[in-house]
Amino acid sequence: MTETTKTTTTKKDLIDRIAEETNQKRTVVKMTVQSFLDNVIKELGDGRRLEFRDFGVFEIRERAARVAQNPRTLERVPVPAKKTVKFKIGRLMREALDTVELES
Repeated sequence: MTETTKTTTTKKDLIDRIAEETNQKRTVVKMTVQSFLDNVIKELGDGRRLEFRDFGVFEIRERAARVAQNPRTLERVPVPAKKTVKFKIGRLMREALDTVELES
């Protein structure tokens, strides 16, 4: 396995790349990307499942209430139920991830 450096791609990085690849103005791409993200948040907030064929599926999951333990004080602490987003990868992403080498 080769040594790789972990990097972060930001929304700005993606916007710049998409604008360059599509020859669109950065402001137009920025509005489009932000609208997409806003709509993903709205759909999930409304309890809807989002499916992007071959990319993946976003869905809301309810995490049950539980009792956790503070590792420092060993005090037992109640953790309330909460909603989380689960993402299940699709075929194209799975294939892409199968070719990625991770650092050890």
